[in-house]
Amino acid sequence: MNANKPSGYFITISLDAAGQRTDNFLRTHLKGVPKSMIYRIIRKGLVQVNKKKVKPEYKLKHDDKVRIPPVRRSEVEKSCIFTTLDNVAILNDAVLYEDEDLLILNKPAGTAVHGGSGLSFGVIEGLRVLRPDVRFLELVHRLDRDTSGVLLIAKKRSALCSLHEQFRTKGIKKDYLALVKGYWKSRSQKVVAPLLKNALTSGERIVRVNAEGKPSETRFKVEERFALATLIRATPVTGRTHQIRVHAQYAGHPIAFDNRYGDDAFNQTLKVCALNRLFLHAISLCFEHPTSRKTFRIEAPLDIKLNRCLLYLRANKK
Repeated sequence: MNANKPSGYFITISLDAAGQRTDNFLRTHLKGVPKSMIYRIIRKGLVQVNKKKVKPEYKLKHDDKVRIPPVRRSEVEKSCIFTTLDNVAILNDAVLYEDEDLLILNKPAGTAVHGGSGLSFGVIEGLRVLRPDVRFLELVHRLDRDTSGVLLIAKKRSALCSLHEQFRTKGIKKDYLALVKGYWKSRSQKVVAPLLKNALTSGERIVRVNAEGKPSETRFKVEERFALATLIRATPVTGRTHQIRVHAQYAGHPIAFDNRYGDDAFNQTLKVCALNRLFLHAISLCFEHPTSRKTFRIEAPLDIKLNRCLLYLRANKK
């Protein structure tokens, strides 16, 4: 072996880290390294577990010894890390609650939950920069980039598994507020329509109601009515991509400033109240705390733009 060639380093998997896919584990420990490079070094066998080559989907076990190879990062990749430091400070102000198991944010609109699709970082990468001493930080669920509101992050593997199981068994209730086009007649309404995800040539994901899609259900309740719009509370029973946005459109009431499923004419009527972002906000989350086992409910206040829009609409109801 060349004595001048760096040999990387080894990490012994703790109980909290056990159960993670190898690729996800590497993304945590190689901050700023593109996913494409992570997959490449795994395929080449440069990443080894217990001195053996593994696949990206291999789930790490307690006491596994993982070899992390030396990774040469370009200056561009390094600059992404420093750019992250400049941009994630807003996340400190977004923390709603934190304990040994959980960290809960009021995610700002326009912030992705994780890096990818041309983004060098997201919420989870930013939190790992802000909290370098926290050994485990993983998203429990996701929000669309343009959706604001309650976002749940696990600080322990055991908490992540508990909360994932609650999502799987529909033990977690999520409520959203959305401003939609027109007068929503029914005080409450259930939309049951299968959703099929399609990828465009541009790489964007578009979801449509389609009989060949996955079963999907959203419950809507009117919160407040205005002259040309309705504020509704949406509770997704299933958790499909863009579900609330597509089901609202399917019901004939697209959400304000939805750049994929919205109505341009409706959006123009709202520019007078200075709204220029998707009016979809994850207002509350209710679940069983993974340690105390008590019912835990948290709410995230609307941001200034959404509040200002509602104030204007209330003042101009007639």
